[in-house]
Amino acid sequence: MLATLVRKPFHKPGWVYEEKYDGDRILAYKEGHRVRLLSRNAIDRTRQFLHIAAEIRRLRPKRLILDGEMVVFDHKGVSRFQLLQQGKGDPVYAVFDCLFSEGKDLRPEPLSARRATLRESIDSSKFLLLSRRLAKRGFEAYRVAKRRGYEGLVAKASSSPYRSGRSTDWLKVKVHHEDEFLIVGFTQPTGARKYFGALLLGAYEKKKLRYVGKVGTGFNQRTLASLFREFQALIRKESALSEPVAEKGVTFLAPKLVAQISYQEWTGDGKLRQPVFLGLREDKRPQEVHLPEAQS
Repeated sequence: MLATLVRKPFHKPGWVYEEKYDGDRILAYKEGHRVRLLSRNAIDRTRQFLHIAAEIRRLRPKRLILDGEMVVFDHKGVSRFQLLQQGKGDPVYAVFDCLFSEGKDLRPEPLSARRATLRESIDSSKFLLLSRRLAKRGFEAYRVAKRRGYEGLVAKASSSPYRSGRSTDWLKVKVHHEDEFLIVGFTQPTGARKYFGALLLGAYEKKKLRYVGKVGTGFNQRTLASLFREFQALIRKESALSEPVAEKGVTFLAPKLVAQISYQEWTGDGKLRQPVFLGLREDKRPQEVHLPEAQS
């Protein structure tokens, strides 16, 4: 179940407001002693997070399906996608829903009932966390998220069942601008930098791939080298963008890699202002990368 982005905070009776985590979405499946951790696009991440699998294995229910976010918190207790990508810190599984427990399919049940089962099933520990509720009223929850430096909040209708796909029963409001974009090319390095200078970024607007600017910060030497290796199989002669790009020395790429980018705002001509590269999103398909609602 995916949340729909809205532009402004709000309050609705019968809704709850949770912290929006900045990490990788993971579904956890427990059948007896067997535990599997799968990404949104069904990539098995169990071996990557063996300590999380061990925590889930010890939970009381023999059969369980959990939905949550794999995150790494900084020293202020704020989840940071970049820390998870760079392997810095200990990943924690922040669980916000329970789809199945013992012999019962909980998806038709309201969120309030699923949350109650989740609370009974989860023993909070160093690596397993019940998702945090922010405040009872939406506007206050937004102020809490902003004050604490969270990415945003997710508002959910307490009466909503769990339905796969994008839903208006779950709405997300961002405090900081952060989105996924496709890497469509790179420029040549200058000065002491190796491998490449900046990445050209794009996003789909209906069926057209629009250029949204370039990002040249957020890389270390290891990131530069690993990205450059991935680029080699994607090099193409022609741009995949629907418009020409006024950049010199560009090597174009097939739009297959999804990058997580933070940015200050959008410029008047539809480009990202002060973008920073945070990492690659292996859990997102290129076809899912569309312009944020505010720009489409």
